[in-house]
Amino acid sequence: MTARAAHPEPPEPPEPPKPPKPQQPLDPQQPQKSRTSHQPLQPQQPPGRPEPPTPSERPEAVCVMDPAVADSVLPADLRARLCELVRLAPPSTSDGRDPGAALGDAEILISGWGCPRLTADVLARAPRLRVVIHAAGTVKSLVSEAVWERGIVVSSAADANAGPVASYTVALIALAARRTLTMAAGYPRVWPATADRSGADGMTVGIVGASRIGRRVVAELAGSGAGYEILLYDPYITDDEARRLGARRAGLAELCRLSRVVSVHAPLLPETTGLLDAAMLALLPDGGALINTARGPVVDTEALTRECATGRIEAYLDVTDPEPLPPDHPLAALPNVLLTPHIAGAQGSEVRRLGQYAVEETERWVAGRPLLGEVTREALPRLA
Repeated sequence: MTARAAHPEPPEPPEPPKPPKPQQPLDPQQPQKSRTSHQPLQPQQPPGRPEPPTPSERPEAVCVMDPAVADSVLPADLRARLCELVRLAPPSTSDGRDPGAALGDAEILISGWGCPRLTADVLARAPRLRVVIHAAGTVKSLVSEAVWERGIVVSSAADANAGPVASYTVALIALAARRTLTMAAGYPRVWPATADRSGADGMTVGIVGASRIGRRVVAELAGSGAGYEILLYDPYITDDEARRLGARRAGLAELCRLSRVVSVHAPLLPETTGLLDAAMLALLPDGGALINTARGPVVDTEALTRECATGRIEAYLDVTDPEPLPPDHPLAALPNVLLTPHIAGAQGSEVRRLGQYAVEETERWVAGRPLLGEVTREALPRLA
């Protein structure tokens, strides 16, 4: 037996707890890291692609989307990769006519265009559903309050869809810089000697909304080498944040007054409905242009029609209010207005990006890693 010391050393005091890291303000326009923890179905793997789970470990999943797009979103190679991660419930893709029956015992729902709304009645027939991975953009029409009340995790491929929209928008900005619609309407009367020669270099472009797409457009313009002056309007962004993106924060009236091209990227909210109204549109300079690839009601259609009817500005509209416009709407007859049928998002071969995202997000879920495209209940109201 060891003798006890007469004067034992006092134990060292425990280290004081470290103060928690300050929370960063939520940026509702940006994809948030997953805050939902779940037990992985296999031990955590090092960074990189994990080993696929064994068949007995694979969770059950179901795909619910319009069959007309299913093979484009999830072609054979992506579907094969998905089947290494999950047990895909037959049929491999449901059209969603009976969504409750389609979900059954699935833990994972991979949804897409055409998937019905997940109401309380639908979810009552899907007792094991834990995550919705949406292989498309907005989830506003898909997610009901019942989803949040059940604690179901939601993830969206909006970021994968943002790239095509941003590229399309930048292409429209290049057309607007040359007043392409006005020049085309005047052909062949307008020939090089009388054509507008203002050009794009150094042009001021106004971006309305620091959304995923708005930020991508700013990044593409800032990196183009054309020396654009980029103004950015968003009530949730600071001067420093705008500067880091490559833009200068401006009020909406200032942006409209100074920008030769104004591009709309704001979500549709009560406070953004009619944001570009008659007063704002009247501030656009002669020879300017408005681009809208976001949501139609953000722009006052009747006010825009009156402004474009003067021939003073051009409009490039991938979305309208209402959508589509009636065939006899006066806006459709104006030569300085380009109307396209909501084609800015992923189309054709680009749709595969959405399926690729869904497979990679499923892989993260199965491995217990954070989801990159998680949409939270708090952020959803301010997302597009």
